[in-house]
Amino acid sequence: MSTRNGGGHLPPPRDDTVRGETGRDDPGQDTGLADTGLAATGLDATGLGPSSQVMADEVAVDWRPSRHARRLLTLAAAGLLLAVLTRNPALAGVAAPPLLLLGMARLGSARDNTSARDNTSACDHGDRPAARPKRVSVRVGLTSTRIYEGEPVALDVTVRQADGYDTRWVLHPGKGIEPGSATGVNGQAARFTFRVPRWGKREVGTVALTLHDRWRLAEGRVSLTLPSVGCYPSPAVQRTEVMLSRLPNRLGEHRARVPGDGTEFAGIREFVPGDRQRAINWPASTRIGRLQVNTFAAERSQDVVLLVDATSDVGAPGESALDFGLRGAAGAARAYLGARDRVGVITYHWGGAHWLAPSLGRRQVYKILDVLLTSDSGYARGAVFSRLPRAALPPGALVVAFSPLLDGRFVEALRDMRERGFALMVVDVLNTAPPARRRSADVAAARIWRMEQDAIRFSLRELGVPVIAWDGSEPLDLPLAPYTRRPLVTRR
Repeated sequence: MSTRNGGGHLPPPRDDTVRGETGRDDPGQDTGLADTGLAATGLDATGLGPSSQVMADEVAVDWRPSRHARRLLTLAAAGLLLAVLTRNPALAGVAAPPLLLLGMARLGSARDNTSARDNTSACDHGDRPAARPKRVSVRVGLTSTRIYEGEPVALDVTVRQADGYDTRWVLHPGKGIEPGSATGVNGQAARFTFRVPRWGKREVGTVALTLHDRWRLAEGRVSLTLPSVGCYPSPAVQRTEVMLSRLPNRLGEHRARVPGDGTEFAGIREFVPGDRQRAINWPASTRIGRLQVNTFAAERSQDVVLLVDATSDVGAPGESALDFGLRGAAGAARAYLGARDRVGVITYHWGGAHWLAPSLGRRQVYKILDVLLTSDSGYARGAVFSRLPRAALPPGALVVAFSPLLDGRFVEALRDMRERGFALMVVDVLNTAPPARRRSADVAAARIWRMEQDAIRFSLRELGVPVIAWDGSEPLDLPLAPYTRRPLVTRR
């Protein structure tokens, strides 16, 4: 058994570990958001840290009369109409104050526009007049574009070229986005927080910006579509690994049964010419009367392929079989990659399979998670299962499948893989059953369904495939404990 430190919830995947592939800006670069007064207004008090710029754009402003201006215009029109209908000139005085305010605002706007044309040189030196801007610069920043389920994220928005105007931001969250703060904030810079409760590619939504002049009689509106974020499945807790009895001749951290140049003591044998002098066991040599040397076990690594069944998704959203399968695969990937094993993944769909060849390194974790995000239980007409690609299954690899075992063709693929000599384990993530009904036909159908499920699991065990039930909430170490205490023997 091999035990590792860690497990539990993975730390947030930093954007700089994956932006080398996506070509995005480095989080350490200046995002232009620090000089907008975020720290002064206390918007960074959530503890989520600074954001990284993900979008900067010049957007057009749609100017229109504000609600206040429409109210004044309605009041003036009503006063004039009543004065005409009643032939009472005194009622026309009701329309005077609203018309006076609208005229002063119109005159002030014209003066501002004239001042803007006359002071273009002042604009070049950074002094902006109070003219209505036709376009504004909007910058959007996120603390992370790749998160885990339930992890809070901060969204920073900033507007420029809007000095002298009252600004208000309103966040309209997209589908699957749960706001964690107020959705309306006043000021040129604003910070919103949100969470994504379930894995997948999620559109954050849209943000609306409203500008008001000093008279609050004209308002400019801007709507901006926010970028999407990738929400990874929350990894299950796994601190131990299942190890094969036969390991490939590749350097690693698992104790092999053959002698080698490892660090774990294996036994003592008689000295032969060519042995290292520092390997001599002098106490044993003194007792026996002949030179004895210490032997050590070789340290090897193994190939692990995680197989996720995405053909069936039963259960409540967030606690379905597919959710548990993806979370279990994410936790297993982290555990085996932490043990310096080569790990790959295969996701089975109705339309075929997506796979990633086994590899090493921390970057492989994020590659595996990206493949898991493509999992979908959609239907493709005419799709059939065939043998798994050879490049995705190295010879002698350990295959760990996460499946509810509801699709017969997926079960046949498991049997075919076992007959080809692969060491196979199945983690049963089925956590629901047909609803209980009182009618005799429904009771008989439920009993037949349970018998079929028991028969599927019995047939796999007869082939030497362990089927381990997992409820999705407890650590994977508990159901895997009987197989992590000793190496798993592969029988062909």
